[in-house]
Amino acid sequence: MSASPPGLAPLPPPIIAGQPWTALAPMQDVTDLAFMGVIATFGAPDYFFTEFLRVHSQSRPERHILRSIDENATGRPVFAQLIGEDIFHLERTVRDLLRHPIAGIDLNLGCPAPKVYKKNVGGGLLRDPDRIHEILGALRAACPGRFTVKMRIGFEDTRHFARILDSVNHHRVDLLTVHGRTVREMYRSEVRYDEIARAVAAVRCPVLANGNVTSAAAAVRIVRETGAAGVMIGRHAIRNPWIFRQCREAFGGQPVTPVTLADVHGYIRLLYRATADPAIPERAHVNKMKKYLNFVGQGVDADGAFLHAMRRVQGEAELFAVCDAHLLARPEIRFADEPYPGVIARPNCETPDAASDGCSLETVTA
Repeated sequence: MSASPPGLAPLPPPIIAGQPWTALAPMQDVTDLAFMGVIATFGAPDYFFTEFLRVHSQSRPERHILRSIDENATGRPVFAQLIGEDIFHLERTVRDLLRHPIAGIDLNLGCPAPKVYKKNVGGGLLRDPDRIHEILGALRAACPGRFTVKMRIGFEDTRHFARILDSVNHHRVDLLTVHGRTVREMYRSEVRYDEIARAVAAVRCPVLANGNVTSAAAAVRIVRETGAAGVMIGRHAIRNPWIFRQCREAFGGQPVTPVTLADVHGYIRLLYRATADPAIPERAHVNKMKKYLNFVGQGVDADGAFLHAMRRVQGEAELFAVCDAHLLARPEIRFADEPYPGVIARPNCETPDAASDGCSLETVTA
């Protein structure tokens, strides 16, 4: 399952040889140095991918994203993701990044935020397979090591999917991640795992399946159904940071270690400390925590009482009073493996934030 085809750069060895790979999805405002460290505390994925580095004529690699590469103490490889369409500046950025300890370069062909795709980058490029072919060729030539791609199955339909997969083969992409929705579908539709299986059959490189990998059991099912080399997990790793360890248990045929509400309380405290910054006011920090907890709350209780109370807090003391009341009153209760049906992470989860120019927590991540 884990062997790369001849002629492609071998991927870094997984934590457990022979198992399907796991990766933390690149999520804007999430997969920074602090969050990666928290995830690793509970069980790191095989691979991390950075938030996307915006590439244009005036861009330079963002310092906070470089920190997630240079100061990575997780022991796991980090791929640097780029978003852009200007070949000259993409090549320049690759040269800059090669001075840092990256596992490879990843190209974003999937961000569905309208302010992104209207610039013809991210998911917007899926409308132009000829341009994608040019960019893949340029980046393949610029990357002496691993070059990977994360994409959706199309912009509004799958009309160009086969052509883009042909380009992936032609330019010897080393790893392809496929999110099984179109850009227009954002996060609303069912994931089309048959299209991921189509990519697995068509390309010579390993494929990671992305989209609604909600649990270790779901990961096993998705790998079986698609034939993918592994899974990439986004928002469900925010909800359940134990998910990568649980996937390894499930892939190995072992019982999945249960998580209790007391465990979740510890996760929230660790996440709060890790993401704190003296330069950020307390209320702003609490508001950022609410964005994470919108996902965590999907596994706390079936009626959404934790979410209802959490969304109304304004300060640290009030936040942890709510956490204590809902998580420590019966600390032995099991945290749900899957999100509770009908418990929605965000009231406006399908409406991108007007101020956001990326695929962030404001747009509900992959």
